Amino acid sequence: MTANSQSIQRLIELMATLRDPVKGCPWDRQQTFASISPYTLEEAYEVADAIERGKISALLEELGDLLFQVVFHARMAEEQGHFAFGDVVQGICDKMESRHPHVFGNERIETAEQQNLAWEEHKRRERAASLSTDQVSVLDNVPVALPALTRAAKLGKRAAGVGFEWPDVTGALDKAEEEFREARTAIEAGTSQTDIEDELGDLLFCLVNICRHTGVDPESALRKTNLKFERRFRHVETRLSEQGRELPQATLAEMDGYWDEAKQLEKGG
Repeated sequence: MTANSQSIQRLIELMATLRDPVKGCPWDRQQTFASISPYTLEEAYEVADAIERGKISALLEELGDLLFQVVFHARMAEEQGHFAFGDVVQGICDKMESRHPHVFGNERIETAEQQNLAWEEHKRRERAASLSTDQVSVLDNVPVALPALTRAAKLGKRAAGVGFEWPDVTGALDKAEEEFREARTAIEAGTSQTDIEDELGDLLFCLVNICRHTGVDPESALRKTNLKFERRFRHVETRLSEQGRELPQATLAEMDGYWDEAKQLEKGG
């Protein structure tokens, strides 16, 4: 075996030991797919966080944590007689080869854009082939557990793939403006919280559509804005702390001034 395959085998055996009914870890032994699922999501987010923050050393560790989650799920499936880690690897290898016929076959694809179109067509055919009698919608199998922004983008993309789509981004922008007016009317009129929630949800969905039309990943865009907000707000805190003051002691105008100062510093001004 190569060093890589030896490392993988070591991890698989380690997981089996942790789940051993006699000498394993009590916590690991009692876990189920459902109980481990939140940790799997958390580890995926931590991988994304390391990437967003540019922390390559942290990325090494977080990828290991995420891989451990895959091995954990595969081990539980093997214990129940469903599949093993090797089946997971074989499955993804087969899928990637099938979706890259221009690399592993004779199909010719020259650009990344052509590959994106071909990729979506392969996925569409796979979904069609796997549909059961109670799965007849193009929106089937978009995981409910996805972050809401990501799921909204996927739902919009699926619908667009069958022609339910604005001709260009102008339609999406106009619709967002319409939904903004409706949300504002609901808020200013003091309608029920349920109605306001409904209108704001519509507005958010329209903003996701704009992201999709412009090639922007909404989840990534919001994560970056969250980090930007953190940087600027921390600058406000720092400037007040230098004066021996705390946030409640400052006026909104003062905090806005330091916020604008942070923006200028980011621009190099």
